Amino acid sequence: MYICICKGVTDGAIREAVYNGAERMRDLKSCLGVTEQCGICACQAKAVLDQARMQKAAMHASEQDTTCLAGC
Repeated sequence: MYICICKGVTDGAIREAVYNGAERMRDLKSCLGVTEQCGICACQAKAVLDQARMQKAAMHASEQDTTCLAGC
């Protein structure tokens, strides 16, 4: 789904940016151009950013749990 029409940024692009290290809105602005023009996308972009960060943290936590169990 398109989040930023001005720059043609999708939710998938935001998720990919998070998995590649983006953690804040300013990171998305820097790498994708989100909110650079009209700014209407800011709330939706933030929601996708937050959701992707939570998913990334959950995946990282589950990887640590698996590593711990494998090493025990």
